[in-house]
Amino acid sequence: MDGNDIPTGKCPVMHGGNTTSGESVTSWWPNSLNLDILGQHDTKTNPLGQDFDYREELKTLDVEALKNDLRALMSDSQDWWPADWGSYVGMFARVAWHTAGSYRLADGRGGGGTGNQRFAPLNSWPDNANTDKGRRLLWPIKKKYGNKISWADLIQLAGTIAYDVAGLKTFGFGFGREDIWHPEKDVYWGAEKEWLAPSASPRYGDVDQPETLENPLAAVQMGLIYVNPEGVNGKPDPLKTAAQMRETFARMAMNDEETVALTAGGHTIGKAHGNGNAADLSPEPEGGSLEDQGLGWMNKTGRGIGRNTVVSGIEGAWTTHPTKWDNGFFDMLMNHDWELRKSPAGAWQYEPVSIAEADRPADVEDPSIRYNPIMTDADMALKVDPIYREISERFHRDPAAFNDAFARAWFKLTHRDMGPKARYVGPDVPSEDLIWQDPVPAGNAGYDIDAAKAKIAASGLSIADMVATAWDSARTYRGSDMRGGANGARIRLAPQKDWEGNEPERLARVLSVLEPIAAETGASVADIIVLAGNVGVEQAAKAAGYDIKVPFAPGRGDATDAQTDAESFEPLEPVADGFRNWEKKEYAVSPEEMMLDRAQLLGLTAPEMTVLVGGLRAMGANHGGSKDGVLTDREGALTNDFFVNLTDMNNTWNPTDRNSYQIRDRKTGTPKWTATRADLVFGSNSILRAYAELYAQDDNRRKFVDDFVKAWTKVMNADRFDLV
Repeated sequence: MDGNDIPTGKCPVMHGGNTTSGESVTSWWPNSLNLDILGQHDTKTNPLGQDFDYREELKTLDVEALKNDLRALMSDSQDWWPADWGSYVGMFARVAWHTAGSYRLADGRGGGGTGNQRFAPLNSWPDNANTDKGRRLLWPIKKKYGNKISWADLIQLAGTIAYDVAGLKTFGFGFGREDIWHPEKDVYWGAEKEWLAPSASPRYGDVDQPETLENPLAAVQMGLIYVNPEGVNGKPDPLKTAAQMRETFARMAMNDEETVALTAGGHTIGKAHGNGNAADLSPEPEGGSLEDQGLGWMNKTGRGIGRNTVVSGIEGAWTTHPTKWDNGFFDMLMNHDWELRKSPAGAWQYEPVSIAEADRPADVEDPSIRYNPIMTDADMALKVDPIYREISERFHRDPAAFNDAFARAWFKLTHRDMGPKARYVGPDVPSEDLIWQDPVPAGNAGYDIDAAKAKIAASGLSIADMVATAWDSARTYRGSDMRGGANGARIRLAPQKDWEGNEPERLARVLSVLEPIAAETGASVADIIVLAGNVGVEQAAKAAGYDIKVPFAPGRGDATDAQTDAESFEPLEPVADGFRNWEKKEYAVSPEEMMLDRAQLLGLTAPEMTVLVGGLRAMGANHGGSKDGVLTDREGALTNDFFVNLTDMNNTWNPTDRNSYQIRDRKTGTPKWTATRADLVFGSNSILRAYAELYAQDDNRRKFVDDFVKAWTKVMNADRFDLV
């Protein structure tokens, strides 16, 4: 049949493929391990190409011209989306806030560091309604400056400039956020299948006990950034909301003072929008029609802009002068009594029992019309919770203290997921080192590396000791927020030195050998830990018949206890490490899924994960010296035996418990090795098996060693931002 033979009314394109159904191969087999997160942000999705260097582009950016353009935009009200009171300061503060506010401390994911608000699901969260309008307002500036400014940087800078224009003395700004070009599949936002599902869902063990919120989640409901502004599950109760705020903000790396400052400062400018019927709005951006061109929440039955805008459903401003930075929020909150009322859109909000006409904020379009100010349940929590109230009263009495606290908290909010200050670029980077930036002093790079290696080799430490210690030091790195890693040698400090996954007794023994070598050679302990791991790998490769040299970049520093926010490092503790064949206890999530999560945070590809597991098993680097997965008679040699014996059809693989297997000789039934799920997945999963078979080939023994060294070096240097 040629093109002329196609039956009338029949489409020549086969329907039901991945482009139309959204189905993946693994959706047919839901229990199959999905490796998609290890292909996240593949270079093929980046239109700028592998040679593009954003940091080099930033050097050509006229920062002052950009800031001036943003200042001008703040009062350049557009007919298609008019500014409240002729000012966009509230709009751009919210767009930046809701991008950065998705950050969570547990796994470092979310946040404003990647421009992820441009993509689903964040671009279509109910809590992000109309942030799409803010990004469209920014588009002419993005178009003008092009590759010199990322969307991620532009959004956060616009929010900071908004506060500057409103009158706040901001704390500073650092450029350096690189854009992603595809939705983040690896971020788990919750198990709910509907927006704003009641918090009695599996998200909580008990909604009245906020600490039972499922990890690593931080927001109280699917589709929200923080807490429900109407109250827990939409039921007003400021004390209950305060409890959820405390847990939620803590999970976003904020303490009580920062929580009060951010809540009050966020509501000092701008307003909430609920003067209409939400049922009249078009779908969110991802659900819109082609002619909507990626815009969502448009009112196609009425005016739907200006005073008739609907976003949260709550309607009104918090202060008398919503475009100015002042102490008006605390004046309004503390100087009035408040009562519950319903907004025009039917949302719960608080309004003052009585208020002078002059204190009421004006209509966004007609200054002769005035309305009551409003407070949300979260705002009222600042007044009724004893701890929050004490802080609020202090800020009310001392506006300068509030200004400083908010400026610092805003800076933290918008920079928390950027990692160490070494990654910040630009003229407005504050000189002050902040403890949440995980500062590390500069290290010495001028010592004799060969002499240090000789001392390590003669120390009597085993290959497993050296390799495992280096791995444990480096594996804490999280590409999600650039925290952790070997630089700083925080493995020797609390809390890391006491983590079960780091085998505290073995760690203390190894450090007692390595620390004197660092002192004798002038190297940092951080460098010596990594260098010892390299020595172990070189010795293991030599035992396998290969004389190699593992690349090493000196210059790491040693952090002190005073430079370490021990509490904020607690979430970095590994509860499982498939690379060292260990899990702290039995979890609902499988060991192989947790291994994938660790690999993704380390920035590893599926082949890199595969080769690292095979090499670490061969060298006997398992936690506690376990023999699970050590599928070799030459333990300590960097051989491909793990893959050879895993794929050998002369074996059978027999479960003995939930996470334990026995590998036996097929003919005799004689037990040969033990293994875990994190081992057998490399034979059972079709993709991982393809990699395993590659490394099991006779002609790829050297390739295995070379690829292991490359992947190992990548992990050891993951936090060396000075090498980029």
